[in-house]
Amino acid sequence: MARFRFEIRDRRGRPYEQVRDHVASLIRRGSLLPGDRIPPVRVCADQLGLAPNTVARAYRELEDAGWIVGRGRAGTFVADTLPERPAAPDDALARAAAAYLRRAEQLGFDRAAAARALRSA
Repeated sequence: MARFRFEIRDRRGRPYEQVRDHVASLIRRGSLLPGDRIPPVRVCADQLGLAPNTVARAYRELEDAGWIVGRGRAGTFVADTLPERPAAPDDALARAAAAYLRRAEQLGFDRAAAARALRSA
């Protein structure tokens, strides 16, 4: 959940819209990936200095739009499929591939091993 951290800087707009838009942006950019757990409403509200109902409204709108899914007591997660196709799908795929290779290298694997894992997936 560390990738989720952000701040509400502009207090002039509606805070729930800022939360909703920022979370959708994190998902769109690939900072939050399918299946990633997002913080519970109360935790997010505490981090941002907002009322829990404000964050709950943002989460409801994100869920209604298909960005996130609530799984009861298990938590709230990024949806497996995006509700909209990226504007530049080739760029999005290149970023995802680069992130995958960085993660494979962090785990101690070279590019050849990472490519083998992709082919067997």
